[in-house]
Amino acid sequence: MLKPLMEGKKGLIMGLANDKSIAWGIAQALNEHGAQLAISYQNEALEKRVKPLAAQLDKEPLLLQCDVSDSASVESCFKKLADEWGKIDFLVHAIAFSDRNQLRGRTIDTTRDNFAMTMNISCFSFLEACKYASPLMADGGAVVTLTYMGSERVLPNYNIMGVAKAALEAAVRYAAMDMGEQGVRVNAISAGPVKTLAASGIGDFRKMLHWNALNSALERNITPEEVGYAALGLLSDCGTGITGEVLHVDSGYHIQGMLRMKNIDRDVEVLTEG
Repeated sequence: MLKPLMEGKKGLIMGLANDKSIAWGIAQALNEHGAQLAISYQNEALEKRVKPLAAQLDKEPLLLQCDVSDSASVESCFKKLADEWGKIDFLVHAIAFSDRNQLRGRTIDTTRDNFAMTMNISCFSFLEACKYASPLMADGGAVVTLTYMGSERVLPNYNIMGVAKAALEAAVRYAAMDMGEQGVRVNAISAGPVKTLAASGIGDFRKMLHWNALNSALERNITPEEVGYAALGLLSDCGTGITGEVLHVDSGYHIQGMLRMKNIDRDVEVLTEG
């Protein structure tokens, strides 16, 4: 039997919200392959959601409060991680947020405050996490964050999040150069649409799911578990030569240049349904 890919590895997952989240799919894959996890949560309300999930893992995880909108909280989280473990081998950043009321209408109507908040939580939090993780990864390691195709193309009701994800993908490349000197690989996964808590803030999300299923190469949507295994590959020794990359896990939707003609009638039905 093959040795588990993450046996003896320790790392932090940021952004686990519930059992439908992509971060949970990643946590399950890492747990299956022997990783020791630390899980951060923003506040007491999210702690109540995380604890039952933590209880399902094979090794009792380290639970740490971390509000990424507060630099002192982020620093404290990584200090506690250092005090407990001394070092980590991987970091998973699965955090993004914007005012759902401004993910409709015109992107150019986004307020200054919402732009700043969206960029702060969705992009700067990644850079700051890398900053504090860096001293704990002196012997090398890997970082993975989550993005979406709205960074590359204009998608309805994604608006300023698309701008933030584009910035996040640029941040991945720069962080890959910064941390490559210490043997740390930094990558992003561009996942297809998944029914998550975050996705609930996107208007017409149900239509997006149908549309992706009809027009992707595999003619189906993806699951959090599939993203989890992709992350496992990037975080484990399977991905030792990959850094600064954006890996699409979207059933091939990103490669298509036009609608699948055989599904054209169903596409129209999806768009016109109430």
